[in-house]
Amino acid sequence: MRKLAAMFALMASPALATGLEIEVEGEGANGTITIDLLDDVAPKHVEQIAALAKDGQYDGVVFHRVIDGFMAQTGDVQFGKMGGDMRRAGTGGSTRDDLPAEFSDLPYERGVVGMARAQDPNSANSQFFIMFEPGPFLNGQYTVVGKVTDGMDVVDAIKRGDGPNGAVTGQPDVMKKVTVTE
Repeated sequence: MRKLAAMFALMASPALATGLEIEVEGEGANGTITIDLLDDVAPKHVEQIAALAKDGQYDGVVFHRVIDGFMAQTGDVQFGKMGGDMRRAGTGGSTRDDLPAEFSDLPYERGVVGMARAQDPNSANSQFFIMFEPGPFLNGQYTVVGKVTDGMDVVDAIKRGDGPNGAVTGQPDVMKKVTVTE
């Protein structure tokens, strides 16, 4: 009976994770970003993000890679915490397993949230990025997990990085608090 109850709870979890509220603080951005998570498009990725957020794993994680005209990346819960060695930010994930790709036909437009990954399409874990501008070259190559519904002005203000990889130097902007909304 417990196994059945646990299974139903797991099946219901993604449906409860309909969005995120991200409080951003820093030299560039200050405010709240609201994201609708697309659990019908990428249920495993949405479940992972929601679980990490509910556990407070994203609180205090910086935007470590920010490329003007492209995207802002965050979510490295292993090495991306404010106060840590920022040279390692972006190289980690979480204690949870990597995820199999959940590619869709949804285009990478301004405000779309996608999962970051390594070369292997099945290597997404905790990191995600928010698009500043359309990026059609990403279509069908990276899992779309959500869309910003409020706070694009906050996204636009995130402190930009330097060079072709967009590494943020000095004090990066940070996700102070990430909350799952229902």
